[in-house]
Amino acid sequence: MTLQQKQQQQTYEPLTESTAIELAKKLNLFSDQAVLQSTEIGDGNLNLVFRIVDQENNQSVIIKQALPYAKVVGESWPLTLKRATIESDALKIFKDIAPDFVPEVYFADEELAITVMEDLSHLIIARTGFIQGNDYPLLSAHLGKYLARTLFLTSDFGLKPAKKKELVGQFINPELCKITEDLIFTDPFFDAPTNNFEQELLKEVNQIWNDQQLKFQVALLKKSFLTDSEALLHGDLHTGSIFVSEEETKVIDPEFAYFGPIGFDLGQVIANLLFQAIANSEKREVIYNHIEVFWTTFVKDYEALWNSQNEEPLATTEGYLSFLLEKALKDAIGFAGCELIRRTIGLAHVADLDGIQDDTERIEAKRTTLSIGRELIVNRNQFTSIQQLLSSL
Repeated sequence: MTLQQKQQQQTYEPLTESTAIELAKKLNLFSDQAVLQSTEIGDGNLNLVFRIVDQENNQSVIIKQALPYAKVVGESWPLTLKRATIESDALKIFKDIAPDFVPEVYFADEELAITVMEDLSHLIIARTGFIQGNDYPLLSAHLGKYLARTLFLTSDFGLKPAKKKELVGQFINPELCKITEDLIFTDPFFDAPTNNFEQELLKEVNQIWNDQQLKFQVALLKKSFLTDSEALLHGDLHTGSIFVSEEETKVIDPEFAYFGPIGFDLGQVIANLLFQAIANSEKREVIYNHIEVFWTTFVKDYEALWNSQNEEPLATTEGYLSFLLEKALKDAIGFAGCELIRRTIGLAHVADLDGIQDDTERIEAKRTTLSIGRELIVNRNQFTSIQQLLSSL
């Protein structure tokens, strides 16, 4: 019986710091004589995350385990453990496609809902680094390259049709997609019990709830999210899912991975950079430059892949690539607008805005965020370049 078969005979139960060490020893991740330390470092809503360290030999790994419920709500919000397999499978595919930007997976077990992976503790979460006032000059180009590769090489242009359809089936992810459908595209636009916002924003929130033009455009974006299976998305690509340094960028946490419109991942990056630009006016031009570099790098690399690795005979048709990139930009702008609104008045917020200590400044920043979010959604089809978008903000 293999080690994995032995592991799969175990009944699921949440790990503790001590049982995480036991697991690491069973997996032979360290020497038999290693003295291991375990620390629970997870700060997300859906998982436990343990860092296991052999300090004497300077070795460490991360053990991530899915919980059967959302921590932000509790056991009243049950979640499938299958998302751990979705995440580990996505990490392996993305690592193969974009090796410089994805951590190594050492072991995964569906029954225990665990993924054991490379420790990235020498890096910092991008959102945290930005809030601390740091800048990461290579981040935007790295993200552009990462998404060009992942979004092209898992699409009908980078894959044979049969392989693409096989992967679509593998990454059916209905429960986590429903979280996105509800929290990004539905609840913030109604008086839903999951919404969470300061009373000072009630006027602006009521305007959103009663804005039929806005809700029509959100409905179109939600339809795209539901039906456009263009490529394998990360599905939750915010700055809290990115580890960075001055030289490195690593994308983590693709448990929301599924096949959807490529503009969704692109829009998530744009929106989460915009949060920092809104929260910190002194760094606005730096962040705008990040957004421009991100988009231009994505387009450049995507076009190179289009011309060199395309599986579609019609790819050489004049105007086809331009049409798709224009659609991706408009979709990205609209999805970014939805992210701006939902992170301001929906269930899950961002520290960029919530961390503003002065109450007046925080409320004003959130009003600005809601206003920009609406404009991006309603007017997304008017933008023909990333420069035009940035000059309108």
